Amino acid sequence: MTVDDARVTVVVVTRDRRAELERSLPHHDPPVIVVDNGSTDGSAAMMRARFPHHRLVEAGENLGAGARNIGVRLATTPYVAFADDDSWWAPGALTRGADLMDASPRLAVLAARVLVGAGEVVDPVCAEMARSPLPRAPDLPGPSVLGFLACGALVRRNAFLAADGFDDVIFFMGEEERLALDLAAAGWGLSYVEEVVAHHHPSPVRDPLRRQILVGRNALLTAVLRRPWAVVARAALTMAHTGPAGWRGLGEAATRLPRALARRRALPSRVETARRSLDSPDPHKGHDR
Repeated sequence: MTVDDARVTVVVVTRDRRAELERSLPHHDPPVIVVDNGSTDGSAAMMRARFPHHRLVEAGENLGAGARNIGVRLATTPYVAFADDDSWWAPGALTRGADLMDASPRLAVLAARVLVGAGEVVDPVCAEMARSPLPRAPDLPGPSVLGFLACGALVRRNAFLAADGFDDVIFFMGEEERLALDLAAAGWGLSYVEEVVAHHHPSPVRDPLRRQILVGRNALLTAVLRRPWAVVARAALTMAHTGPAGWRGLGEAATRLPRALARRRALPSRVETARRSLDSPDPHKGHDR
């Protein structure tokens, strides 16, 4: 391990994807903290046998994206790099990322270029971030953004913790946006940097319908948490016109609504204006994350 490596802890969250975890962990250099979200497939036993040099934390239940908060709290390094059980960082990426974080004291999140699959196709979200319409801040190393992909993000530990990390209202899927908005509201910068690279080989264990439901549900809940009521109304109306997935998303959002309302907080006008500039007039098209 080099001195540079010691600046970054890799935090991996997993749940019932032992095969993916077993393939990805050899790509990570210590220090690594793996938080197991209540796996029942022997993932923890495999880790203890094959990767005893990595720290294993067994949450005992599914905490969703909030499990990453455990890893960040346990880390003793100034920066934390997130990875999923089916992703990893390119050689030298974290050293370069840490250098850029050192050089940019206001930078809270460095969003990396994520290459998907064996073909190393750039994730569409990264392509959107590269074209971000937000004014580029002179003290940041790349385009300014108001979102990121968690499996390819390097965060400043103290900024992440001050913003309360990921929350249990959103739970999982699209959990990055609320955190990004709160970091920007606190004056931190978020930047997309193409030269820092992460690899993502998505697990085949996926449920497309479930993902669609969660994307809609969590976009609506994020709006309730931080956006004006007009934005909330538009999001709900859009979901109501997207068929069964949208209807189910609305129903699930309703059960989480009391918690979202209790934590609702308006964004500063400068952040809401910036976020509004990312809203697409086409409801079927995504926006920069």
